[in-house]
Order: sequence, then C-alpha cells, then structure tokens
Amino acid sequence: MSRVAKNPIPLPSGVAAEIGAESVVIKGTRGTMSRPLSPLVAVTLSEGALAIARRSETKAANMMAGTYRALLANMVLGVSSGFKKKLEINGVGYRAQVQGKTLNLTLGYSHPIKLEIPEGITIKTPSVTEVLVEGNDKQQVGQVAANIRAFRPPEPYKGKGIKYSDEVIVRKEAKKA
Repeated sequence: MSRVAKNPIPLPSGVAAEIGAESVVIKGTRGTMSRPLSPLVAVTLSEGALAIARRSETKAANMMAGTYRALLANMVLGVSSGFKKKLEINGVGYRAQVQGKTLNLTLGYSHPIKLEIPEGITIKTPSVTEVLVEGNDKQQVGQVAANIRAFRPPEPYKGKGIKYSDEVIVRKEAKKA
C-alpha cells in the first residue's frame, strides 16, 4: 500500500467526520466540507482518526488511496484552522483594495482590475501592497491566489509585479552598452 495512505488522519478536538456510502463529510469550527468517495478506496473512522484502505490490489487503487489520504487531511486542516496565502505587490503606483465582495487592483495598466471574490474565500488587504487570501479549501485558496498573481507576474529585472510572500524572484542584470 502507498506509504502516504498508511498514516491515519488524526481528528483534532471540535472536528467530526461522517462517512457515507458515497461521500465523506467533515465538520469543524470553520464550516463543513464534503468529498465524494472513489470506488477504489474505503474510509473508516476508528479511535478519533480516519484510516484509508484500498478495495483492490491494483496500481490505480494504490494511487487513489494516497490521493484521498492527502485530500481528507487537507479537509480536516481546512475546517479546523484554514489555509492562507499572502501576496506582495511591488511597483510604483501598484495597489490593492477590497470593497465589499470585490478586489480592486491598480497594476500599471490603463484600467483598474476588479476581481469578484468567490464564495468561501475571504480577501484582506492589511496594507495597499499586501493581499491575504484565506479559506477552508486549500485548492480554492491556491487557485484564487494564482489568479491574482497572474494579473501581473513579477518580472526579473526590477521585480515589479505580484509575488507570493515566500517566493524568491531571481533577478537578472540589465543589458550593458
């Protein structure tokens, strides 16, 4: 069996799991998340932990067991503490501002960029050059952060653009005459 799938997923206090025939529902302090189950994987709840098992001895079942273990672990973490991505904006005149359910970005284009904030995601701007994306679903938080970054990716000469806070921009030397 997959090494990843062998590890049980401990449920922290305040998190409950319900295993149905076709889906797993995890409830926590930050909300509820559910995921349909693959016919190749079986999930059991014992002693405050979720265990993943293969239903057959195929390679596909082995892969799905590891995948579902990771997905369920992310769901447990999401409903208990949530996920965050921090973005930094570098550039003269570049700024971000949240107004209601819209993120307004000024990134040096001839027009301002307005991004509707999806359901389940909260976006905060502690300063005009910082954007904080938070939510319960790891995939959705990462996708929204990637969409924001795609409006103006950082360029290698001056480092202008939107980057993740932990991202390192490899700088290039300018051409010399």
